[in-house]
Amino acid sequence: MKTEQQYFEESMTMEEYMDQMSTNLKEPSFKVYESFNVNPEDEVFQLLKANKPHILAITEDWCGDAMLNNPVIRKIAEEADLEIRCAFRDEDTDLIDRYLTNGGRGIPIYLFLSEQGEVIGKWGPRAQQLQQLVMDMRAELPEKDNPSFEEKQKEMYTNLQEKYVKDPQCAKWVYEDMKTVIAKALS
Repeated sequence: MKTEQQYFEESMTMEEYMDQMSTNLKEPSFKVYESFNVNPEDEVFQLLKANKPHILAITEDWCGDAMLNNPVIRKIAEEADLEIRCAFRDEDTDLIDRYLTNGGRGIPIYLFLSEQGEVIGKWGPRAQQLQQLVMDMRAELPEKDNPSFEEKQKEMYTNLQEKYVKDPQCAKWVYEDMKTVIAKALS
């Protein structure tokens, strides 16, 4: 069984990952990346620069949460001069199966690895405020056996992805939540 460090070493950088994206989420992901900025004065950057973890993202380019979260973690990594690499969830499910969310393969998941390759922290798949938003939106969907369920669910995800791009508060929630997890992992 491969270690998280081995996955990290075999994976492409976040920059390469975003450049090679082939779904309709590439452009929105870059819009988030271009419009979001971190605050270099935030204490978390002192911790990151002192500890120098590397970050392994478990992701896929069809994922709406990854469309929002990957640009945010990329900006954090760039500011702290850290390496971030991306492993594809669907290519090798052994990795994601170690980090299930409520029994499911929710992504993206970000693993913070020590210099020795030990997992010292984990974040994902979404910030608490966004999880609540998703739960509220799902509560409005018809029952799964309703003939309109699939169409309404697809519409819900489209609306959610549009909100992720247009509402800067979404990226701020991700950033704040990530900072909390990072600070806890590195303190």
